[in-house]
Amino acid sequence: MSGSSESEAFSKLDPRVQRWIWKVKWTELRDIQEQAIPAILEAAKDVVVASATASGKTEAAFLPISSSLVAEPVRGIGVLYISPLKALINDQFDRLESLFSELEIPVNRWHGDVAGSQKKRLLKDPAGVLLITPESLEALFVLRGPLLTALFADLRYVVIDELHAFIGTERGRQLQSLLHRLEVAAGKRVPRIALSATLGDMQLACEFLRPSDASSIQTIVSTVTNSEVKLQVRGYRSIVPTESRGMNTEQSDDPAVTVSETGDPIDIANDLYRVLRGGRHLVFTNRRADVELYSHLLSQRALHERLPNEFWPHHGSLDKSLREDAEAALKSSSRPATIIATTTLELGIDVGAVESIAQIGPPSSVASMRQRLGRSGRRDEPAVMRVYVREPEITSRTAPHEGLRSELVQSIAMVKLLASKWYEPPTSGALHLSTLVQQTLSIVAQCGSERAETLWRTLCEEGPFKGLSANSYANLLRNLGGHDLITQTHDGEIVLGLSGERLVNHYDFYAAFTSPEEYRLVSGTNTLGTMPIVNPVIEGMNMIFAARRWSVDRVDTAHKVIELVPSRGGRAPNFGGAGALIHGTVRQTMLDVYRSDQQFPFLDSTASDLLAEGRYTFRRLNLEHERLVTWGKDVVLFPWCGDQIMNTILIALTASDLRASIENLAIVVEETTKSDVRRALENFANAESISSLSLASTVCNKYSQKHHRWLDEQLLNADYASSNLDVEGAVSTITEMLSS
Repeated sequence: MSGSSESEAFSKLDPRVQRWIWKVKWTELRDIQEQAIPAILEAAKDVVVASATASGKTEAAFLPISSSLVAEPVRGIGVLYISPLKALINDQFDRLESLFSELEIPVNRWHGDVAGSQKKRLLKDPAGVLLITPESLEALFVLRGPLLTALFADLRYVVIDELHAFIGTERGRQLQSLLHRLEVAAGKRVPRIALSATLGDMQLACEFLRPSDASSIQTIVSTVTNSEVKLQVRGYRSIVPTESRGMNTEQSDDPAVTVSETGDPIDIANDLYRVLRGGRHLVFTNRRADVELYSHLLSQRALHERLPNEFWPHHGSLDKSLREDAEAALKSSSRPATIIATTTLELGIDVGAVESIAQIGPPSSVASMRQRLGRSGRRDEPAVMRVYVREPEITSRTAPHEGLRSELVQSIAMVKLLASKWYEPPTSGALHLSTLVQQTLSIVAQCGSERAETLWRTLCEEGPFKGLSANSYANLLRNLGGHDLITQTHDGEIVLGLSGERLVNHYDFYAAFTSPEEYRLVSGTNTLGTMPIVNPVIEGMNMIFAARRWSVDRVDTAHKVIELVPSRGGRAPNFGGAGALIHGTVRQTMLDVYRSDQQFPFLDSTASDLLAEGRYTFRRLNLEHERLVTWGKDVVLFPWCGDQIMNTILIALTASDLRASIENLAIVVEETTKSDVRRALENFANAESISSLSLASTVCNKYSQKHHRWLDEQLLNADYASSNLDVEGAVSTITEMLSS
């Protein structure tokens, strides 16, 4: 290895690991590896490793880990690697086997697609490295509880990949609980190594990784800056269709036709086709329906030109074989390929080097934008991203907030924040009571029975649910008992009730997040994927799925199967799902964009014109000083805050018997006056004591998480308030609004 004499990290590795590095012809260790190897070899501290995509984070963790395992062999599982995705596990399995097979250390996978025979062999003779998802680890606790101590008695490291994907979520709280329970089962503290590409606040990351001792964690951040970034935001106007203008994309048999003045998806698809055809690219959308729409338009354009299809859809509802075909096409160097995807390819699945990234619509977050951009720009080449933004035509019926070109300005704000290396911090203070229900039942199932005080100590006092009082947890247990999920024996032990047994024994129990009812989509003997039933599906209706047009031939409700036959028409189905919450810093940066006259060189001419129109609307409405605007019989509020505060203001208004709704960056209050809205806001801001619980009690649809149905109104109010309301922030925002 050239320069190895100067590499202190390389010299610390076991000679057998050094030989592997020579064998794969590495000439040097990367910056992040040089920093991480000494820290991880100490095996005393938890470590957070943050570095860009494709910067060598996996090897930064596993080179020192493998060196430790060969120097001091373990009995049983030595390393537990936890990943958010099965596909990422499969990808990392191939990557790690190259290293560990050379060292004669087995690497094992454990998730829903792994054969039962392989799992039985591991349980019979546990050894080496185990790659697993949180859900499969949960299943191990529930189904193999008595074996856990022996299985992990000699556990040396726990590695959590893509840490940012867990922070602030129900799944993340589940992971925190599983990590704590793992150490209880192993009877020792096990060093945790977390890997991530986008962490806006390292302290918050540390608090997530080891809530009880965040200050002891060592953080390692790559000092290497990314290569050159080339980014453009492209604007499109969606002209309101008239009888003589527009195009029905559902019925058109010629997707190559360009209707440039409409600004509809065909225009974006045509531009994507022009710049991406013949290359290797990733296109990201925020919705699965858009994946289907654009992959269909692009593949039909290739078909129209009598060219081989090179455009592939990729999202979580598609069958695994179709997703793997898309990944293989992009990995292959023998032909061009472009994948249109949702977040499924945002994380670290290896699809090889891509030339550019396209993003349709503003990204869901700045962190997501950074993650997606990092998929290109490897091998010292520039990272390239094109953002496509559609804005509606302004007419006499356009609402004030719709004339602000908010999606374009949000995209600009996110580019500015990306350049400043700011990323969204996780929401803090959420109770995650739905996941607490799951973890309570899981421990009871794992142990067969458990005392209430032990559950409290394990999960709340010493575990990750510290925000809940002992009295509230006792109330939660009473709730579960009332639904026959648990029962208490004469000697005080808590065991599963009949309903609890049924719940825990269903495979869906292991996931902390909500899984909507899904139907399997088939064509003949081929399974195409699954689809959540958000809207009614009727025989004879047309749809686009897997980038092809289908007609629903039969709906089998008993077996939850939708049979499809090819069709000439169709549109992408509604897959449901809510968008990500927008952070207040993004909205404040948008306000700065409106206030300034700064021109942005990364905008194309249409986007520049749209920005000028948005700024004109901002100034025409005097939004620099006026936060309440009359629009017909309605009043439109502009709080310029994040969605959590927006939700709080909305609930405060509806609690005052006003009809209101959030529409992007504004709150629209129907059939009222400025004075009525101002009075309601003043009453809320000036109240002597404002209880987030009383505010939450006015909300009807609080069943947002998987196990909320087992909780009473008191617990539901507490959970909703902790994750959705910010009373202090709302009062501050309202005070500012009223003083402007």
